[in-house]
Amino acid sequence: MSSTPVIDVEHLHLAYGDFHAVKDVSFRVARGELYALLGTNGAGKTSTLEIVEGHRRATSGTVRVFGRDPRDRAAVRPRMGVMLQESGFSPDLTVAESVRLFGELSRRRDSVPRVLAVAGLTHKAGTRAAQLSGGEKRRLDFATAVYGTPELVFLDEPTTGLDIQSRDALWDAVDRLREDGSTVVLTTHYLEEAQQRADRIGLMHRGTLHQEGTVHELTRTLPATIRFTLADGAPELPLPAVRRDDGRVLVETFDLQADLYTLLGWAHAHATELRGIEAGPTRLDDVFRALDNP
Repeated sequence: MSSTPVIDVEHLHLAYGDFHAVKDVSFRVARGELYALLGTNGAGKTSTLEIVEGHRRATSGTVRVFGRDPRDRAAVRPRMGVMLQESGFSPDLTVAESVRLFGELSRRRDSVPRVLAVAGLTHKAGTRAAQLSGGEKRRLDFATAVYGTPELVFLDEPTTGLDIQSRDALWDAVDRLREDGSTVVLTTHYLEEAQQRADRIGLMHRGTLHQEGTVHELTRTLPATIRFTLADGAPELPLPAVRRDDGRVLVETFDLQADLYTLLGWAHAHATELRGIEAGPTRLDDVFRALDNP
């Protein structure tokens, strides 16, 4: 990846009167990176991205996209594709006409049939937008965003309303974009998608960038868990644990492999059954839940 960031945000602040929607947010997105900006509802991520996309003016701070002010639309917009949650297509235009129109507005060159194939809409080329299902409209949103293989693509909840096969096809298309050198900024409520695909993640909470890093860097801030149930009269556990009256046990650990080995050895030595045992590392959704419970 190039050392020059595609997106450079420094001390971004956005206020609506006395309400501070975004407070002193700074982050960078490197060329070729897939960066996921996540947050609870009202966290400020949408406002942040609207400023980065050039749709909104910041109260203070500096934002640069390709080294330019994103409001310099003539310089920035042709290099950027944006997939909004809902684009508002003209209901009377066909799918092919919609893609062609958005393509001409983007000032990028491409082939409408190629883009329709990428989005899985070839068979819907002559269908009017008003007749599309919700999932097909999302694919049309995606098609208009990736027309001309832009250098920077914003994906806002890209897989909402898609079935599993359509989701897989969309992510395959995103992978091909990245192979061609595109940078991708993702927002999604499907945390498993961000966990599987993002190079780095920024977690926004109450207007601030609360945490940032790789999935490993974010999840290692919380312990992994081991859960099981013990019968009455079981001997004392070899590890610190929370043991409830109904026999359920929770062990939290920052060394899952070693502590699980210790626990299984103890159970074998005492001929004790760990009923329903479950063990797993911290996941991104655990970090997400911890935002309101520091």
